[in-house]
Amino acid sequence: MKSSILKGMFFSAILLFIACGESTDVVESGTYQGTISEVEADKTEIYVATDDDKTLELYFTETTSLTRNGAEVDFSELKEGQKVEVEVEKNGKRLDPISVKIME
Repeated sequence: MKSSILKGMFFSAILLFIACGESTDVVESGTYQGTISEVEADKTEIYVATDDDKTLELYFTETTSLTRNGAEVDFSELKEGQKVEVEVEKNGKRLDPISVKIME
């Protein structure tokens, strides 16, 4: 019985992961332009659909610069559908956002 409960929990966890998982890409360090496809404010995370059909998952750090028209702005300024330019640094399979510029 214990085995069947564990199997059920494992299967549920896999389904949850698949349902919540967003297909993302790891790109080389550099600057990319695209559109915000999702904002997760509680995680200070955004997903950016780049102009070359990649999806970048970016978790903001305390050193990430966020600007609009050259001025620093708060994370709450980010909205789905906004055009952005992101500078990222590749660290293994993770992308660290160095800067995010709101283009509109």
